[in-house]
Amino acid sequence: MNRRLLFGLALALALLACPERCPAPLIYTPEEGWVYEKAGADTKWQRGRAKDQLEVAQTAFAKQDYDLSLKAARRVVTRWPFSDYAPQAQYLVGRCYEEQGKDEQAFKHYQRLLEKYPKMTNAHEVLERQFIIANKFLGGQWRKALGVIPLPPSREKTIEMYEKIIKNAPYSDVAPQAQINIGAANEKSRRYAEAMKAYEKAADRYSERETVAADAMYKAGQAAIKQARTAEYDQSTATRAIETFTEFNALYPNDSRAPQTKAQIDTLKAEQALGSYKIARFYESKKRWPAALIYYNEVLVLDPNGPRAKDARERIAEIKQRIEAKPAAEAAPRESSKPEAKPDASAAK
Repeated sequence: MNRRLLFGLALALALLACPERCPAPLIYTPEEGWVYEKAGADTKWQRGRAKDQLEVAQTAFAKQDYDLSLKAARRVVTRWPFSDYAPQAQYLVGRCYEEQGKDEQAFKHYQRLLEKYPKMTNAHEVLERQFIIANKFLGGQWRKALGVIPLPPSREKTIEMYEKIIKNAPYSDVAPQAQINIGAANEKSRRYAEAMKAYEKAADRYSERETVAADAMYKAGQAAIKQARTAEYDQSTATRAIETFTEFNALYPNDSRAPQTKAQIDTLKAEQALGSYKIARFYESKKRWPAALIYYNEVLVLDPNGPRAKDARERIAEIKQRIEAKPAAEAAPRESSKPEAKPDASAAK
């Protein structure tokens, strides 16, 4: 017989042999995590009406007895989910978890509050609390599996929190910064392309909020620079950064960061010019003159006063001379290959 089956039968017999109720001080539920319940605990905190039960929860919270407050508040939500006191009780559940340092669970209960009771009066405060919790995880705070086991920060979980905040109220006071922080979370993981998209989305969606849009556009340009400099230099992403900073300077000329972005544009163009110069030299070494001309001309377009501009002009002039001289050089052999005319017989006399 299977060992597991034997073990199960032995355990069942042991339980049947002990019919008395066993105390279970640690109770786990998938949504609540682990909750400590004292064996044989009294039920004096329980009330028969939602209003009275909520008062027990509020009083306990004021006394910083978060375990009792949590039990009382959850009882209101579970037993009287449609009462006028349920929203405040659900809010207290989140607050208790927050005070206990169980931020991820607090966020989930705040989310449930906003979804289940969307017309609650303190929705703005709940959104702000969610935003503060998400910021903690963005800052590197560790998570707790089952409310107990420490886990390292998760970029995906943090972004998911910000996305829920935005979905809850897209045009709330915290939503624009939540969208920007999605970009920041991607940047921390060096996913610069995703960061650029998040910042650009913030700049587009909240374009009427000048401070937010300017900050988002600036960060998008910075993320583009980082993306361009990952692995080998990426000319196309550098061009995107230049375009972003150029637009930034056109829209926000008085921004304190405008001089910095102009300097970065010059640096990026110089780097692009260097890349074009190297490509031109390569084609020139292979005697592919038309291709070399194209890239030497790019050097002059990108950085006309740069350190390689003079050399590029000289190379262009030399290559053009080579190209112009080539037809003549090719024609000369054809003329010399013609058979010499025979001398005139009368003249020979």
